[in-house]
Parts: sequence; structure tokens; C-alpha cells
Amino acid sequence: MNNVLTMILAGGEGTRLYPLTKDRAKPAVPFGGRYRVIDFVLSNFINSGFYKIKVLTQFKSNSLINHLSRAWTLSPFLNQYVDPVPAQMRVGKDWFKGTADAVYQNLNLIFDENPEYVNVFSGDHIYKMDVRQMMAFHIDAKADVTVAVIPKPVKEAALTFGVVEVDKNFRIIGFEEKPKKPKQIPGKPGMALVSMGNYIFNANVIVEVLERDALKDTSHDFGKTIIPQVIKTHKVYAYDFNKNEIAGLTEPERGYWRDIGSIDSYWQANMDLVAVTPVFNLYNSAWPIRVQYTSSPPAKFVFADKKHSRIGIATDSLVSEGSIISGGQVNRSILFSDVRINSYAQVTDSIIMDGVNIGRYCRIKNAIIDKGSIISPNTVIGYKIEDDKKRFMVSSSGIVVLQKGTMI
Repeated sequence: MNNVLTMILAGGEGTRLYPLTKDRAKPAVPFGGRYRVIDFVLSNFINSGFYKIKVLTQFKSNSLINHLSRAWTLSPFLNQYVDPVPAQMRVGKDWFKGTADAVYQNLNLIFDENPEYVNVFSGDHIYKMDVRQMMAFHIDAKADVTVAVIPKPVKEAALTFGVVEVDKNFRIIGFEEKPKKPKQIPGKPGMALVSMGNYIFNANVIVEVLERDALKDTSHDFGKTIIPQVIKTHKVYAYDFNKNEIAGLTEPERGYWRDIGSIDSYWQANMDLVAVTPVFNLYNSAWPIRVQYTSSPPAKFVFADKKHSRIGIATDSLVSEGSIISGGQVNRSILFSDVRINSYAQVTDSIIMDGVNIGRYCRIKNAIIDKGSIISPNTVIGYKIEDDKKRFMVSSSGIVVLQKGTMI
């Protein structure tokens, strides 16, 4: 894969994930107990054998850049790198005006590397994908551009995703960004093919189309302008993500993809990890999700007093290093590192981030509690939504979110 340059779009502001994005970019949001969102796309590329990666950053990038510099050091001796690239305003005094403009403002990276192919992938979705299979499809189809797509119900696709129309050979013949009435897949009523925001370009093609787009008054966005235009002039194909298979120890597993653009979808993607047979499996050592390791001690469960139910218990949950369940009970939840659940507390269907302390007799349900928060004894969250709305941000489906450093 030495003739391939990968560019990860990681500059998203993530306004719909507020307050989780109050102090960090969306790709830097913690996920799954010990990861950041960006770790998943980077793991996909490293596991697929792509080692030349540029991460384009913009909004509130300090946390993301720190994470990349500490956790993602490859071998410069072998010309392998994961390089954060902050917005530099190389072609003017504007921030990135769209996803396409982000790449256009960094065309020097393509000129310097001189690759044959350029991957342009989203850095703010959660997915597991063998990118080699999409590249093989791109080369076999003799495509100029390939767009990763996945079937979604029409109701879910409307006003949310770019919708693709294809011919019998999966060449794209139509593309609409967030249409009110998505076109359905022939023979599959009620379903539409949606873009995952992941693209493979022939290098000469991406340079050509971005330089041409820069001269026009457009939104300078891949979904809104580039793909709808390029299907008229080039061979653009859709890669069916449902055919993607991930290596496994005994048998392959299907790829996984979820857009975590909202609090509800972020919460649900985390809950996908805790089932007995998880939709998204973190325990496939043939396809590791790589992460920065900490020096925290192992998790501990305290058996304090059986008579009074002071037994540290966690069921259907992920509990990270350094956490202490000191007589409390945790069910269907994710605990990041150095969390403390004190005696008689109950935590259910929740995401508890690093360094949070849950006091005695607390009852927490359907909540996301960001780093360093301290919850005083007897606090109740998630049981009386109308009361919670007076104090916290509550999503449309009733997920209560406490911002970083909340003190109750």
C-alpha cells in the first residue's frame, strides 16, 4: 500500500454531540471505555496495511492532537506515520469551508507524497472495516472514484445522509445530499443506499476536481458538490459495505458502521458493546482496536458487607483499569478508567467517563457523565426526566448528559 495516501477528516465541530464537544473535537470524544472516536478509523487503516495517514484537524483540536502524538507513533524509518495536520490557511485566510475544501487546502500533502490513490475517510464515525477490500473493488472496477455505501431504511436516511442511486453494475448514476424523499433501492422497498462519507480517489482525479471546485462558488463539500458533479464526468462506483468482512480468530465477522452524530446515536453505539453477543465486538484479537495504554492499576470489585448488599457487582458491562466498584452495582454500562462507584449506588444503562466518583446511594440510569465529575451521595439521575431537564442537557430519547467536571 505504499502508493496510497490516507487523509482523515477530523475537523468536525460536532455541535449535536454537545456538551461532549464543549472542550474537544468530535473525533476526540471518548468512546467504549478506553478509546477516542478517532482510534477506530485509524485502527481500520493500520490493520488493513495502510501506514501513510494525515489527520486533518480544525475545531478545538488540542485534545485530539495530544492524543495522536502520544498514542499513534509509527515508524518514520519505514516512512510510516499518523500526522496531525492543523488548519494552516495555506491558500487564503479562511478556515475549512467544507470537507472538500479541507483536502483542497492541503493538496501540498498529495503533491509531496505523489501517491497513485488517495483515501478520504471520515474521522468521526464508529466503524470496523477492512479497507483493502474497498481498494480492491476500486481497482477491479477501474473506477476514478469509489464511495462506500450501506443500506438504510428510507425514514432513517431522509434529511440525514447522502443517498446514492446506482445501475446494475453499482456505478453511481445519481446522488442527493440529505433528500426529503430518498430514492429506494430497486427490489428493496423501504431501503436506500446511503453514503458513509468514505471515498477512494485516483490521485490525479482528486487534484483535478478539487482545483476546479475551488474556482466556483459552492459549499466545497464532498457530499453536497463534489460527488454530484464528478459522477457526470468520471467513473464513480459504489462499494457495498455489507460485503465487507473482518478477519476473525475462527471465522470472519461482518463490518460495523454507525454515525454517532447525536447524543442518542452515540449512547446507542456504546450500548452495542455491552451485550452478551455484541453487535460490535471489541474482543477480536485478529482485528485489534489500538489505543494508548495507561499506568492505572487493574479494576477492583469490593465485597464489603453481604448482609447489607454492599457487594461490588458489574453485569453486562465494560469496566476499565483503575476503576473501583466499592459495594455498588453496575448493569449494562461502560466505566472508563479510574471511576469509583461507592456503596449502595446503582448505575444502569450509562456511560461513566474517566475519574468520575459516584457517591453512596446514588441511582443513575440512561446517563452520560463526562470526565472528572463528582456526584454526591443520594443523587438521582435519569428517573425523573422533567427534573433532570432543569439541571442538565437531556436528549430527545431521554439520555441525560453531564458535562466535564460537573459537581453535584
